[in-house]
Amino acid sequence: MTSQKEPFPQVIFFDAVGTLFGVKDSVGAAYSTIAHQFGVEADPQTLNQAFFQSFKAASPMAFPGSPVADIPRQEYEWWEQVAVRTFEQVGLYSRFHDFSAFFSALYQYFATAEPWFVYPEVARSLVYWRQQNVELGILSNFDTRLYPVLKVLKLSDYFTSVTISTEVGAAKPERAVFEAALAKHQCSPDRAWHVGDSFREDYEGAKAAGLRAIWLKRSNT
Repeated sequence: MTSQKEPFPQVIFFDAVGTLFGVKDSVGAAYSTIAHQFGVEADPQTLNQAFFQSFKAASPMAFPGSPVADIPRQEYEWWEQVAVRTFEQVGLYSRFHDFSAFFSALYQYFATAEPWFVYPEVARSLVYWRQQNVELGILSNFDTRLYPVLKVLKLSDYFTSVTISTEVGAAKPERAVFEAALAKHQCSPDRAWHVGDSFREDYEGAKAAGLRAIWLKRSNT
């Protein structure tokens, strides 16, 4: 996942979804499966396209100035709006008798191990860098469900820090979220690397913040 042609960094930050682990099949398939449990039939591919359009159109998932205790509620409402727009776009929102109940089940589903898979090279790479005494951190625009997901995917123990956009109040590619992650390691930008699958958020964001940026171009991104 990284090159050995230069001195090792003090810390390597990794993005989470799309970098360390991904969604089995597709987000649309997960939406379709849970919708079926609530009596609504939807084509997974159509839902997947609608989801990504809704996701990309949403404002950054960061809530500057919000009390820590209020962040989980705001995350939940942010994702609920994405789901509402997804099903409205495919003309199925009105088919739900209780969309709130459906969304609650959907939201909890993504906090479990079931929808996720860890990319095959990840554990080997993380073990290698830990053996080189390089600190590892996660820097993600995901939400606080990341903590239980890392645990059930058996990834938590590799990392000494987790920095999430919703808790910082700034999302990648903003400089502030990179600075917050660096502060946890008392590390200067030039001694840190960031690995991620998004060219704009991970590569361009990290580079602009002064970190060594590594774009991990997955075949499905």
